[in-house]
Amino acid sequence: MILVRKELPLQHRKLKQLVVDYEQLKKYSESINGDAIFCCLGTTKKKTPDEREYRKIDHDYPLQLAQIAKQNNIAQYHLVSAASANASSKIFYSRLKGETEDSITKVGLASLHIYRPMLLTGDRKETRVGEGIATTIFKILNPILIGPLKKYRSIAAKTVATTMYKQSLKNETGFFIYPSEKIQELSSA
Repeated sequence: MILVRKELPLQHRKLKQLVVDYEQLKKYSESINGDAIFCCLGTTKKKTPDEREYRKIDHDYPLQLAQIAKQNNIAQYHLVSAASANASSKIFYSRLKGETEDSITKVGLASLHIYRPMLLTGDRKETRVGEGIATTIFKILNPILIGPLKKYRSIAAKTVATTMYKQSLKNETGFFIYPSEKIQELSSA
C-alpha cells in the first residue's frame, strides 16, 4: 500500500493506494500496516517557503509515520534523509533533516534504516532550475570524483529506491545509516 495525497495513475494487482490528508495522519493509522514503511516525504523551499509548513512535511509527517509504525508493530522503517543531515547545522535544510533523524531514532523502532543520498537525480514533473544545473555539472564531475571524493557523487532516485527495497528484504534489526556511496554500492550488490 502507498499513502498518497491524490490518486496516482499507477496500476498493479499488488498496489493499493490510500489517499490521505497528512494533516490528519493518525486518522488513518488502523489502515497503515505491513512489514515496512518507506518514507520519502519531502518538499522544497520553492514549493513551501514557510518554514513551519516545511517542517511539517519534512519532520512532523515522517515522525508521525514512525510512531504509527511502532504502534502497529511494523517491523521496519526506511527514511530518505540527506547527506548533509545534522541537527546542529546552521543551515535550515540540514538541521531539519538531522532533527528529523534524531526524533525518529527516539521512537524506538526495532529496525530503522536512514538513507543519506547526495544530490538526487531522475525524472521530475516539475522544473527546478538550480537542480537542473547541478545535475548537469554532476554528470561531468561524477566520473572524476574518486577515492575519498566518491561520496560526493550525485545519485539516481531509482538507485536509492532499489537499495531501500533490497535492505528491507534482509529483515535486519537495529539502526542503520547509509551514506550516498554505500547506497550506490548496495544497489548493485
